[in-house]
Amino acid sequence: MDEVFKALADPSRRRLLDGLNSRNGQTLRELCAGLDMARQSVSKHLAILEAADLVTTVRRGREKLHYLNAAPINAIAERWISRYDRHRVHALSDLKRALEGSPMHRPEFVYTTYINTTPERLWQGLTEASFTRRYWGTALISDWQVGSPITWEHADVTITDPDQVVLEADPYHRLSYTWHTFTREFGEAVGLDGETLAELAGERRSKVTFEIEDLVQSVRLTVVHDGFEPGSTVLSMIGEGWPHVLSGLKTLLETGEVLPAGAAEPGSPKAASPRSQPSPDRHDTPGE
Repeated sequence: MDEVFKALADPSRRRLLDGLNSRNGQTLRELCAGLDMARQSVSKHLAILEAADLVTTVRRGREKLHYLNAAPINAIAERWISRYDRHRVHALSDLKRALEGSPMHRPEFVYTTYINTTPERLWQGLTEASFTRRYWGTALISDWQVGSPITWEHADVTITDPDQVVLEADPYHRLSYTWHTFTREFGEAVGLDGETLAELAGERRSKVTFEIEDLVQSVRLTVVHDGFEPGSTVLSMIGEGWPHVLSGLKTLLETGEVLPAGAAEPGSPKAASPRSQPSPDRHDTPGE
């Protein structure tokens, strides 16, 4: 946390974060265009922000795209500031959003977090239905083979669709699948009004990708959620939901405990919170 505060202390670095907050996924050249600084200076500031995990990068071809990473800010909100002022938690979690206007060939949502676990345990945390239900409130049921369907069970609603499928499955390294279908039953269960549900159901299906990097003593997890239409309603919702879900995953893997009720499912800010269940021993394998 010291590194985060040190990074935020410099006004030039705050301007860089403001620029990414306004339009995420920028190249170094694009970031330099909005600042009265030499390219080398901007690179040095970005390196400090990356070291503090406030900025994460994704390569697309020859371009290196920079994204505002909300994980450290979300950690400050949930683990420190919320002790004094819970209303600020939501305000700080919203810092990751404002993604509209990004070119369609670039990922619209990128989130990076570090978890004190192994790639094998993290993979189980992402794919075992009994485990995802604990921190997400959603059971994902699949054999996790490329092309296989995924059944979503959330808020006592079962969602099946032939287009809900596994796109990539490289155990302990990379997992990708299409996002779930927004059915009437799902909307009623999580409190979505008819107009919002119609907007969600009318959008093309997005996809989410989990990239797992083994750092020996911890794991770097990057979540890329893309494939949205301009002005997507789903996009505006998952920007709030993913930080809560991933914080729940991190907490459960590291401590064996679930976060307090209140985590929302990406795509539904009013979704049911994960149920409280007896915590497994923290040394056990997820789902056992």
